[in-house]
Amino acid sequence: MHVIRDNISLDGGVEPVEVDVNRFDTYRAHVVEDGRRAVETLCAEVGDRHVAVVTDQTVDTLSPTRELAKALDERGLIIGWYAIEPGEGSKSLGTASRLIDWLAGIELARRDAVVSIGGGVVMDTVGYVASVFMRGVPYINVPTTLLGQVDAGIGGKVSVDHCTGKNLVGAFWQPRAVVSNMEFLSSLDRRQIRAGMAEVVKKAVIASPCLFEYIECNAAQLLEGVPSAMHPLVRAATRIKSSLIARDPYERDLRRPLNFGHTVGHAVETATGYGPVLHGEAVSFGMAVAVRIALARDLITAADAERIIGLLRALELPVTPAELAVEPDPDRVLACVDTVRRVRDGSLRFVLPLELGATAIVDDVSDGEIRAALTGSPVGRPE
Repeated sequence: MHVIRDNISLDGGVEPVEVDVNRFDTYRAHVVEDGRRAVETLCAEVGDRHVAVVTDQTVDTLSPTRELAKALDERGLIIGWYAIEPGEGSKSLGTASRLIDWLAGIELARRDAVVSIGGGVVMDTVGYVASVFMRGVPYINVPTTLLGQVDAGIGGKVSVDHCTGKNLVGAFWQPRAVVSNMEFLSSLDRRQIRAGMAEVVKKAVIASPCLFEYIECNAAQLLEGVPSAMHPLVRAATRIKSSLIARDPYERDLRRPLNFGHTVGHAVETATGYGPVLHGEAVSFGMAVAVRIALARDLITAADAERIIGLLRALELPVTPAELAVEPDPDRVLACVDTVRRVRDGSLRFVLPLELGATAIVDDVSDGEIRAALTGSPVGRPE
């Protein structure tokens, strides 16, 4: 028997009662080299919980996934396994609703956990479902893409897309753990590796000149997915993302360097229908747009601007509209940007690079500046 005793006095005052609610989350993000270590790490994080595993139909067939499944099954921990359709189209309220029905049907308990094995679509969708199911259940991310390991799997920003905007329906719900198994990266094609590299370049520009130089010196090996080059890259990106989100995990301050490239990048994804343009490709183009705006405003030197654009090109990432899988209509992109502006009470914050490791967050970028930068032609800042 556990006894709790309180003695709260009466208060006849007229002042409002202050409600003080704070939340502090701590979890571990592991970067492991092979399946054996991934199994050991995941099982240690799961403990004696039962788990419901969600993946996608492509990842479901991969050897590292099967290895994890076997280990969890042998320990009697799996109570359900669900594979969604691959692709951005599954990051939707419809998928979330089906997953909620499934979790209720297998009777997942509040102490149990959901394990997401997949890329950003799987982890974002599962994280959102975990945040609302029974007012929040634990989940563990096992990212299988480079983009997932260096960005999407860390940080607790969980969401699904809406037809009017990317990530419009979401929450902040931190994972219980992240287990990045480097063996998954060997299954990626070159395009997926490039897309993940865009998020690493973003972190290097805003926070780590030494990581930027590392990418410059090892670009060819990184594009080939050479394990000896990828492991320190994923470790560095994980440390940078963890450090930056720790300052403001719930985005009370919207002036966030991590949004570098995302203002236009998200608009491009929305304008092109969530799918033809990968997230990393859209972010790469968005970073190029931000660099061109910064250059037009004399905020960055031509040499630094060329260095950033040059690295994106060396990584075979798009920096002009024609280099995207689908060339977006500038008017449609601007309309999507305006939707973000309305959501944020009329304020549109752009992250503009000043030099490697330094950025400025500005809220006065005009549509004219964006339009000019979208076409690849920087212009002087309007008076």
